[in-house]
Amino acid sequence: MPLLHLSFYSAFTLSSLGLAFHRAHLISALLCLESMMLSMYIALSTWPIENQTPSSALTPTLMLTFSACEAGTGLAMLVASTRTHGSDYLQNLNLLQC
Repeated sequence: MPLLHLSFYSAFTLSSLGLAFHRAHLISALLCLESMMLSMYIALSTWPIENQTPSSALTPTLMLTFSACEAGTGLAMLVASTRTHGSDYLQNLNLLQC
């Protein structure tokens, strides 16, 4: 396995583990999601270069666009939950109270 693939896989795995085990704050969950998207974006961007295949740059661009939309939505939810509940603890958020 090339070192480049190992770094992408390890970055994605560590982000997934961070999302699974450190879910106390909403901001930490959002950071883990962003690092997962960043590792997938870099992997998709370097894949055609490694395989020497001509491909369009549409897939990484669309992924980056959706990642930016996800980040904006996540930050809006963070601000809204902080204003209504007073903190960003995920334990304070209850869907039955909304």
